[in-house]
Amino acid sequence: MATTSDPNASTGVPAQAASPTDPTARATGTTDDLRPGPDSAATWGEFVGADPDFSGVVGAAFRAHRHHVLATIRKDGAPRVSGTEVDFRGDEMLFGSMPGARKARDLQRDPRFALHAMPGDTSMQPGDVKISGLALEVRDKAELSRLLGPEEEVGEGVHVFRVLLTDAVLTTVEGDELVVRTWRPATGVREIRRQG
Repeated sequence: MATTSDPNASTGVPAQAASPTDPTARATGTTDDLRPGPDSAATWGEFVGADPDFSGVVGAAFRAHRHHVLATIRKDGAPRVSGTEVDFRGDEMLFGSMPGARKARDLQRDPRFALHAMPGDTSMQPGDVKISGLALEVRDKAELSRLLGPEEEVGEGVHVFRVLLTDAVLTTVEGDELVVRTWRPATGVREIRRQG
């Protein structure tokens, strides 16, 4: 998949998705045409297949609580944080948005996001979990039906986004060390330990 030669190219943002003036970028509503190469982004199912143990910990953190914190990029380039819920359907991680919500508009313009799992109580178990990647809106009714199941209807104007992961991070404290484990499609899990 070709990427642009502008500054967005280094982030792995596909050329079509990086251009808000390109009406063909979202014309079909399918997400496969916007997908970057397999070394830079992965579906949830690909993450699970590549590292069942690490993805299990990350997935458990997102399943443990209903609400999480989503970071998107505003039109002026500033960050925006919003609450969101995630859903796992088969091999996909999805999240939605109310019609016309600002976070949805942000993602339609620039699909890069970060999602922080709600840590819950003060125990911080299993640790601090974050993912980053591309959130691609699914507009095609056939694809929505495949992802959600034919019996589930999506309300008028509701936005559904399919997640492609560029990284997943688990940060824990082990003894007097801060341990940061980062998974990326091309490298798998790498670990950094820092003395506290």
